[in-house]
Amino acid sequence: MAATAPRSSAAGKGARSTAQPGLPRTAFLNARLVDPATGRDEQGGLLVEGSAIADLGPHLRRNAPSGADVVDCRGCVLAPGLIDAQVFVGEPGAEHRETLKTASHAAAAGGVTTIVVMPDTKPVIDQVALVDFIQRRARDNAVVHVATMAAATKGLAGEEMAEIGLLKRAGAVAFSNGKESIANTRVMRNVLNYAKDFGALIVHHTEDPYLSRNAAMNSGETATRLGLSGVSKVAEILVLERDLRLVELTRSRYHAAILTCPESLEVVRQAKARGLAVTCGTSINHLTLNEGDIGSYRTFYKMRPPLRSEDDRRAMVEALAAGEIDIIVSSHDPQDADVKRRPFAEAADGAVGLETLLAAGLRLVHGGHVTLNQLLAPMTVNPARLLGLPGGHLAKGYPADLVLFDPDEPWVVNKDLLRSRSKNSPFDEARLQGRVLRTVVAGETVYQYAGVERT
Repeated sequence: MAATAPRSSAAGKGARSTAQPGLPRTAFLNARLVDPATGRDEQGGLLVEGSAIADLGPHLRRNAPSGADVVDCRGCVLAPGLIDAQVFVGEPGAEHRETLKTASHAAAAGGVTTIVVMPDTKPVIDQVALVDFIQRRARDNAVVHVATMAAATKGLAGEEMAEIGLLKRAGAVAFSNGKESIANTRVMRNVLNYAKDFGALIVHHTEDPYLSRNAAMNSGETATRLGLSGVSKVAEILVLERDLRLVELTRSRYHAAILTCPESLEVVRQAKARGLAVTCGTSINHLTLNEGDIGSYRTFYKMRPPLRSEDDRRAMVEALAAGEIDIIVSSHDPQDADVKRRPFAEAADGAVGLETLLAAGLRLVHGGHVTLNQLLAPMTVNPARLLGLPGGHLAKGYPADLVLFDPDEPWVVNKDLLRSRSKNSPFDEARLQGRVLRTVVAGETVYQYAGVERT
């Protein structure tokens, strides 16, 4: 299955089936259908014809249409494939860390059917030719859909705007400065103003570069005890507050990439109340881990923004349950052993997460903190709507991008078995509960766990 750039969302907007005679048919029977877009959570089945969903509902729970191949889901969850809106990939320039091919296979194993790659490559994705390069490489090598987030400033230097209009026409779904904040307020205002003219979305990393310089982790008691330099969450709040003032001035579209504390959420809450086109996200790491996990200087837990306190983590989970977090990302950031096996202060930031995104999130469901629909909405329908991507919804005529998973099956993460080229997982040796059994992209199975057989 060759992946392509995101297809036009028009195919997913109609309520009628796009099925045509002679197309291959697959019936998923005896499934628990979960669709966050509608709140659906019921026993039933789903019929795929070609690359689209042809039918679904309780009437397909046990009876397959004539001529269809049958997948017995055995009561497991069948949901829209996950959309991971923040994936750092080494290609081009750092293929030793990750390639589009290896990232796509890791995504498929994690139930992710669309990845949005970030512009932090060598060279930076700030030219039309590089957007085209990613799309062509994805078509030839990836097994999931690949969308491109292009650079908001040239070279991610934060000094000169990129050609947002041309990059958007070339297929970029949004614009970001990667893991660096745009410190120059004039440049940020110009980026937002220019993006507004094209209806483009600006996705920003909110962390003051001066306050966070040389910081190894979150500031506080844990950092003091470990003798490490820390960065206060004020660094996040200050940039966010500045950005939202500029959004109010320019009336542009803005997404805060990863927020980590309740104070930031309050800033976003107030902006939404003022009618601004503002959304926010967080990473699965900041929902399930805290600064205490660093323990004895474990560098796999070093990331940007840093893991916060347990109180902050709990507040983020409460916000997720309240529907205040729009998107959850893996923030998949592969780093090789040479830059991770160093003293904590010198080690590179970043953690892989495509294969553990869903299973780690299910910790919150099993703990009773959120419902399954509350967890899946920021991983499916919300990013699809925000970025203008097809999928994210179980309905007739929508792309057959699906994940089948057993939410209760336990497993232990072994970094050596991860499909990512890099192995820096913060969940290494963790006991997780929730196994992806099958991943379907455009009607084709791109990953299948050995425990589920086609009949």
